Amino acid sequence: MVRLDKVHTNENGAKEKLDCTLFAGASVVLPIVGSDLRKAATLATEKPKKICDSKSVHQVEFEVVEGDARNVLCEAVEKHRAAILVVSSHGYGALKRAFLGSLSDYCIHKSSCSRVIVKKP
Repeated sequence: MVRLDKVHTNENGAKEKLDCTLFAGASVVLPIVGSDLRKAATLATEKPKKICDSKSVHQVEFEVVEGDARNVLCEAVEKHRAAILVVSSHGYGALKRAFLGSLSDYCIHKSSCSRVIVKKP
């Protein structure tokens, strides 16, 4: 929401206040959100790139894909013919996992390669 207050003088010399409240629609908000997501994606890949460079690992592909993480990961396994998929687990209990779903559970059952779940220490 954007609020604009403008004071101007009318033809009689009296000051009038113009009050205008604008509600930003999707056409205004979505490009901003998209821009922020692209910046976040760039930042998220910078650290792994530096680690790979420091270890002289050069044959690495970094890809940022938009979508539901479960589907994106399983599709990436197929697309790149991955030998192994490593995912983390938040360690939620059964009740939380039932409501939120579990990325690692989904990938274990849907991906066609070897899978490793890394649990939080």
